[in-house]
Amino acid sequence: MALRPLYGHLALRHRLTAAAADGRLPASLLFQGNRGVGKQRFALWMGQYLLCETALAERLPEPCGRCQHCRYTERGMHPDLHWFFPRPRIKDGDVSSDDVKADLAEAIAERMEAEGLWAPPPGTDGLYVATIRALVTQASVRPALAKQAVFVVGDAERMVSQEGADQAANAFLKLLEEPPPGTTLILTTSEPGALLPTIRSRVVTVRVPPLPRAEMEAFLDDAVVQRTLSRVNRDDALARAAGAPGELMAGDTMTAAFTNARRLLEAALQPSTAAGRAERIKAAARQGVSGARGAFSDSLDALIVLLHDRTRRLVHAGETTSARRTASALLHVEQAKVRAQGNVSPQLLGASLLTSLHRTLSP
Repeated sequence: MALRPLYGHLALRHRLTAAAADGRLPASLLFQGNRGVGKQRFALWMGQYLLCETALAERLPEPCGRCQHCRYTERGMHPDLHWFFPRPRIKDGDVSSDDVKADLAEAIAERMEAEGLWAPPPGTDGLYVATIRALVTQASVRPALAKQAVFVVGDAERMVSQEGADQAANAFLKLLEEPPPGTTLILTTSEPGALLPTIRSRVVTVRVPPLPRAEMEAFLDDAVVQRTLSRVNRDDALARAAGAPGELMAGDTMTAAFTNARRLLEAALQPSTAAGRAERIKAAARQGVSGARGAFSDSLDALIVLLHDRTRRLVHAGETTSARRTASALLHVEQAKVRAQGNVSPQLLGASLLTSLHRTLSP
């Protein structure tokens, strides 16, 4: 079992590998782009390049794919490529770094068993303080096999701050600012506005764009992808993905999230009348009274995608004023996502969000 090949992003790949070969690659990077465009897979590919025995030495534009380091990274088992991503909170009270590593190893093995096709993490998953401590601890250890180490942190906006965790947060910020020699950190996010400013100021941002249609079609032609999406109409898949192949892995959970997100957006767009306010109240009431970090957070993820799509359509239609309003509305959703990490009622948070969206989107 192995990761799927990285599709697309050729120009960006070669720009970054050329920088690495010249010794100009920043030690702390942030890959940002729409959800599902392949940021984590790209980060892992970049890690493979940096660990490859011959790529840097011979200034190759791609990892060689043949050396031991390449084989290990493609199977998700290289000891110097450390992959962190949102996971459920480990229940034990005193969580050690070994507990975090064991949990992530099991999750990575599951992604390998799925042949490198994984669904987005549910809203209840996060990068908790124990995970950050484990990452910082691991960064202080010398590489086991290669000459350097690479850390990939997927969905970095899911870092959950907790009371009394300042030491871990400060240690992570110091790590980003001054990584140990031979250490590269690559964070990924589809919501840069939800990242702490102290993190954004310590990384060099790289935008990962959506895939054009030809590269999406190449992804859909992959035998493993065809088997996984055997019941999905090809034209529907291309339309739904909008250049983000990861969106096709979301399954039923995200289908429900998009349905709910469309209802929220429709309610926000209702007029400032009694009937419009009633629709917003009903939409907020549907969000439930508990569990803001579950299905409601998934709906917020979907709402961000819908607002991005709406902004693009308005720009193409020449409706620049409405496009600016819609782009501004994204900030309210990102703020709601941060608040959803706490013990907040989805109904109350939904009502507040709908009010803000309505004021922003209304002419």
